[in-house]
Amino acid sequence: MSSEAPELNFEQALRALEDIVHKLESGEAPLDESIALYEKGNELRALCQQRLDAAKARIEAITLGPDGTPAGTTPFDAG
Repeated sequence: MSSEAPELNFEQALRALEDIVHKLESGEAPLDESIALYEKGNELRALCQQRLDAAKARIEAITLGPDGTPAGTTPFDAG
C-alpha cells in the first residue's frame, strides 16, 4: 500500500475511493491516469476492507441473563 493510505481514516479513504470511481466512470482520464487511479482505488478498497474487518472484530454483542439483565458479552457474528 502507498505511504499515504494508512494515514487515512475509514471515512477519508471511502471518500477518496468514491472520487476515484467517479473519475473512472466519467471516462475523461487518459489511459495511463486511469490505470494509476485504478491501482490507487484498489489500495483504498483494501484499506477500507481492513478497517471494516478490524471494527467487526472489536464489536461485541451483549448477552442477557434469564432476568433480562446484562450477563456478559460474546463476539459479534454477522452471519
